[in-house]
Amino acid sequence: MYRFEFLSHLTHPQDSYVQHHQHYCCELVYYIQGSGRTCIGTNTSAYVSHSYSFITPGMIHDEWHQDTTEVLFIGFTANAAISIEKNAIYPDDTQHSMLDLLLRLKSEFTQQKQDYDEMLNLLTGELMIYLRRLWKQSQPLQQKDHLVYTRNYMDEHYRQKIQVEALAAMSGYSYDRFRHLFKEKYGIAPLQYIFRKRLAYARHMLIHGNHSVTEIAFEAGFFNDAQFCSMFKRETGRSPKQFRNHFAHVQPASTLTGISFSQEQPNGSN
Repeated sequence: MYRFEFLSHLTHPQDSYVQHHQHYCCELVYYIQGSGRTCIGTNTSAYVSHSYSFITPGMIHDEWHQDTTEVLFIGFTANAAISIEKNAIYPDDTQHSMLDLLLRLKSEFTQQKQDYDEMLNLLTGELMIYLRRLWKQSQPLQQKDHLVYTRNYMDEHYRQKIQVEALAAMSGYSYDRFRHLFKEKYGIAPLQYIFRKRLAYARHMLIHGNHSVTEIAFEAGFFNDAQFCSMFKRETGRSPKQFRNHFAHVQPASTLTGISFSQEQPNGSN
């Protein structure tokens, strides 16, 4: 037997972050539109539009949204143990069969017709049968490659001094080839990716901490506060001090699954 637990349909802003968390039940997150990455347990993978992640109960996971991301996710309880090897990102088929099933669940959940709770459980069972059949015939969307490992390194060390040449060597490609493949895969140049993460961290510090602008610039990995202030204003339209004052009495936007770094979106181009 399978029991439906919850459902939500949200849009996360660009460069927002859902902090590490876990659920007592299974969770399936469908990325209708957008791109970014999610770390499930110790494995980090990129998601794209019309892919979905499956997370087993108690598995710690997070989510970073490189672009504005529309997600539809459900939680459900299964009567049988599911291998943690199933924690991964999967592609939907060309007919978007998984999305169609989730939209049927959402319609039933929203309309609340007679015996809708029983129908939600039945549809959840159908979803689980679909997944079991899928797991027998396909592999996860993304197998690890050197670009993924290199980006994992960038995610962990973006506040430190990083040379693109060193990243290229780590990936096994030439400098020009690495820059081309990275932008082709993730939609942004390597150095811009690093600076975008530094800016997201700095916005978080400006909202949540009381450190000086100079301290935040240093902690985020910028060369100096002048570089930080220039890039910050170019991306947000405000100086760091103006940004902090603007959010002085505003709580960060919260969602059912996490908290975003900022309610603003960068206006710079890739």
